Amino acid sequence: MKTTNVLFEVGLEEMPARFMNDTEIQLKNKTIEWLKEIRLNYQKLSTFITPRRFAVLIEGLDEKQEDQEEEAKGPSVNIAKDQDGNWTKAAIGFSKGQGKTVEDIYLKEIKGTEYVFVNKFLKGKTQKELLPQFKEIILSLNFPKNMRWANQTLRFIRPIKWLVALRDQTVIPFEITGVPTSNISYGHRFLGEKFIIKEPTDYQTLLEKQYVIADTKKREKMIVDGIHTIEDKQGWNIPVDATLLEEVTHLVEYPTVFSGTFSEEFLHIPKEVLVTSMKEHQRYFPVQSQNEDLLPYFIGVRNGTTDHIETVSRGNEKVLRARLQDAQFFFEEDQKQSIESNLKHLNRIVFQENLGTIADKVKRVVEISTIIGKELSLSQVAQNQIRRAASISKFDLVTNMVNEFTELQGTMGRKYAKIFGEDDAVAQAIEEHYMPRNAQDQLPESIIGSVVSIADKIDTIVGCFAVGLIPSGSQDPYALRRQALGILQINQHNQLGINIMDLIQQVFALFEQTNIPTSEKSSVLQQLESFFKQRAAYIMKEEYIEADIIDALLVNPLSDFSYMLEKGKVLKSKRSKIDFKDKQEAYVRVLNLASKAEGDEVLDASLFVKEEENNLYEAYLDVKEDYNEALANKNALAIDLLSPLIQPIHFFFDHIMVMDKNTKIRDNRLALLQIIADDVKKYADLTKVQWKQTQA
Repeated sequence: MKTTNVLFEVGLEEMPARFMNDTEIQLKNKTIEWLKEIRLNYQKLSTFITPRRFAVLIEGLDEKQEDQEEEAKGPSVNIAKDQDGNWTKAAIGFSKGQGKTVEDIYLKEIKGTEYVFVNKFLKGKTQKELLPQFKEIILSLNFPKNMRWANQTLRFIRPIKWLVALRDQTVIPFEITGVPTSNISYGHRFLGEKFIIKEPTDYQTLLEKQYVIADTKKREKMIVDGIHTIEDKQGWNIPVDATLLEEVTHLVEYPTVFSGTFSEEFLHIPKEVLVTSMKEHQRYFPVQSQNEDLLPYFIGVRNGTTDHIETVSRGNEKVLRARLQDAQFFFEEDQKQSIESNLKHLNRIVFQENLGTIADKVKRVVEISTIIGKELSLSQVAQNQIRRAASISKFDLVTNMVNEFTELQGTMGRKYAKIFGEDDAVAQAIEEHYMPRNAQDQLPESIIGSVVSIADKIDTIVGCFAVGLIPSGSQDPYALRRQALGILQINQHNQLGINIMDLIQQVFALFEQTNIPTSEKSSVLQQLESFFKQRAAYIMKEEYIEADIIDALLVNPLSDFSYMLEKGKVLKSKRSKIDFKDKQEAYVRVLNLASKAEGDEVLDASLFVKEEENNLYEAYLDVKEDYNEALANKNALAIDLLSPLIQPIHFFFDHIMVMDKNTKIRDNRLALLQIIADDVKKYADLTKVQWKQTQA
């Protein structure tokens, strides 16, 4: 079949860099799916994106759909024919609707019923008919933020300035917001000009002549190569931050790497401030020595050629100098204040209208931290450090530096705390109590920081739930899901053994004591347990623990998550072993039948009638104490201590009818099974675990 090459390009005002990666992914996936739907095969598909355009090039595209023969099913024969065997209106209408006559009808039996069918020929549509539909692919792209322009009703990422749609040398006709398709594109905003595309496959070459590198990977490589060239020439160490590299790649159409310098006098400012100012505000790559000391240089990326690059460098140096002078001023001014004076200003910052000010929150975090410190039986020195760290944890929020560089909250708290003479452990905890800030962030290293971090996060979560601010769908303005994950991760990582639900109840009591209007207590606690269990399930899935094991574990209250996770790993390792199958079957028999107990039966050993009842009871008494002690000591292998029950359980069910006609005997047997089941469930509800044999 004859093939053609096809190009679509959408020209726009500059798009935000943070949206471009997802836009290109959408463009590729939606185009592939569309071609599949319209049944046009192709040899190669490439996508391109720069700040001013996105495009797709389809090479070797079939000129038309393949012709098809399709079998169309109609009504049953009972409806299609009357009593005399003549075709009814239903049959005539069916055949006519398929472009056929009753002469073309044939019969087929399906599950004992005869139906009428016709074969119809579907002539494949041509590219000319199909390709204008690509307009809908463009309009179907989703963006986090859209805009409208002029008098247009379309909401799109940015105003559309031009459209290219080519099938070989022929323009594919359609228009969007009054912009018609053509074979005319535009180069670099300042270095390029309008040009004609005669062949779709010339797209990248033509754009490069107009100072536009359409391929994202090629632009990225040009930047990395440029950085390494300077790095090798100067003997510098230039860490290439992946996030910054992606952003810079999407900010330019024709990248040229250059270096600049700043005064060494600024190096006395904390390194984090300098790096943040360069990376976050100016999109520069900081420069280090081989010993990873920050050097007074930076690497920038220009959207253009090497022409007048020295002038570009000097201009950027000027901008950075102004930034660093501000930072230097803020740093010096902040040191004229004190921690205590900063804390007073927290009374004027509202945390949440129903939950009070930041100062109110800090008071609660101090109380919660104290509760956790005592429960962990920490030394008095550690508890004092925890109280101090919690009480001053937010003082840096009112500093000039954090007001300018909000991402440095905690980091500047640690720097200033040390300058003001605070204990190293306290200063470290101030920074760590914000951790983890996101899924990839590190966890607190110190026990002091871990305790204050958990206290701060659980105060936010319980407080928000108490006043009705519960996450729903994608709405989570206080990042409660992330904070709950952080609590569980810290608890598990440091093996703290904190009982989450007990702590939640104590925190809720604090809100009640401070007369903050709260929702009904039992309802809030139930919502909070469900909320934390969902986060616990997420973490266990990340640890490759299967859904059935997670369900089995989450039947129990969420107390010590680290212990729950260890039990999950044990069950994961056991589920594929043949000896576990026999054990699980025994436990499940007990659990299933015990569920028939009324719940108020009291076991009476004198009512045992058969030897198997007594043997099972004695076997249970032999293991009960050691098993419950292992659970209390959070031994993940505690379930193994119930192994001596397996044979007595099987003998019990093989020789005894539990549901005896004598109600006393029946209830006593159910009571025996109930006490065993209750202990098994303390580990997990094994009825939910599916035994799976590992494939050889």
